[in-house]
Amino acid sequence: MQNQQNHIRLPNMAQVFACLAIFLALAFSFTSVLDLPIQLALFIAWFIIMGLGIKLGHDYKSLEQAAVDGVAKGMGAILILVSVGALVGTWIAGGIVPSIIYFGLKVIHPSIFLLATLIICSLTSLATGTSWGSAATAGIAMMGIGHSLGVPAPLVAGAVLSGVYFGDKLSPLSDSVVLASTMSNVDVVEHIKGMLPISLLSYVITAVLFTVVGMQYSGNVSLEQVNLVMEALDNQFNITPLAIVPVVLVLGLLANRKPAFPVISFGALLGLIWAIAFQDMDPVKAMHSAYSPFAISSGIDFIDNILGRGGMESMLGSVAVIIFGLGFGGLLEKVGILSVIASAFEKRINSVGSLTSHTIGTAFLANVFGSAMYVSLILTPKIMAKNYDRLGLARKNLSRNAEFGGTLTCGMVPWSDNGIFMAGVLGVATLDYLPYMWLSFTCIIVTVTLAYMGKGVNRVPLVAAASSR
Repeated sequence: MQNQQNHIRLPNMAQVFACLAIFLALAFSFTSVLDLPIQLALFIAWFIIMGLGIKLGHDYKSLEQAAVDGVAKGMGAILILVSVGALVGTWIAGGIVPSIIYFGLKVIHPSIFLLATLIICSLTSLATGTSWGSAATAGIAMMGIGHSLGVPAPLVAGAVLSGVYFGDKLSPLSDSVVLASTMSNVDVVEHIKGMLPISLLSYVITAVLFTVVGMQYSGNVSLEQVNLVMEALDNQFNITPLAIVPVVLVLGLLANRKPAFPVISFGALLGLIWAIAFQDMDPVKAMHSAYSPFAISSGIDFIDNILGRGGMESMLGSVAVIIFGLGFGGLLEKVGILSVIASAFEKRINSVGSLTSHTIGTAFLANVFGSAMYVSLILTPKIMAKNYDRLGLARKNLSRNAEFGGTLTCGMVPWSDNGIFMAGVLGVATLDYLPYMWLSFTCIIVTVTLAYMGKGVNRVPLVAAASSR
């Protein structure tokens, strides 16, 4: 065994570029040209990296174990994904989502709809600490309202994602916040304080953009269309204000830091109860909505599409993507591809601006090749920490930049856990909503610009730096 360890080599840069180029070519061609599932591209990519690993001296068993370990890191996310599928299905069957859409159409004016979407999703995510739970509850409802008001779905999805990711990265309840701060050796409160100034500035800019764009749709709303949708919802479901009860209970439990998987599963159970009690649904049929997409024939395509979804079954494709993606990330780390990239970056970092941009870029690439936000938030601080120490920068700069590059870009990658989840829940393809993730783009642009200007940067106090020597 010791002899084998001595013969293991790191890949050279040509091998790294070749493997990553092949993977990107596979991912792009399968999804955009050949209309093949991304799962196949990720599956093939395993064997490409394994082949390189064997060439570099690794044995197959250790490579297989690396893939298994990578998958194991994401089992919590997989459990949440399945439970969210059950919740969406039962909340539609129980009339919870339809009731929220119905009452939303009565009170939200089209001219401020996008701004309202941003704020509602922000507050939901901030209170609960989960972007997934917020998108699956408030996000779905806002998608339904937006379509009825004639606002393009990708634009609405952009407002939803801007809101849920803003709240997620500033909530002390968020697992991404805890992970980014822990991996950077920064106190959670200090981590949030470090993100706050740029986040608030970017949020104001984003709110103005959505307000200005939203006003363009205020005159395009047909009250006849809105009334038609409300009438169809009223005919298909028993619309009731009591639909808000499960929402309040689930969000309240999440806000009190209860574990997401059992809480969301409990929410799915409440949906079953509401389906039986308020929709007079057969218990067996109600139970079926937890596994398979809810079937509805209202005569209006939009309603059938937005409400004909949910169930654990609808998430199985996403589960496969996450499994293959996490295994791929584990192999990249095992073979040493990530270490080689980190070393290459280190030689090019000579200023605060370049360090900031390389950190955000590293976090984004970890989403691309690791296929999960958790991979990005774990690897980025590991790869970049010594550069912050070398330049005398406080670690909360590292945790902030890792969070901006990891959390805010995770929904941009079609094959990542967040990209797959958000596209599935919101019903909009990742590449369609990507141009409207304005908070993410604004935050990153502001952060990098200020870094090159020498602003918004926290340095290690000279006394502390001297004592550390």
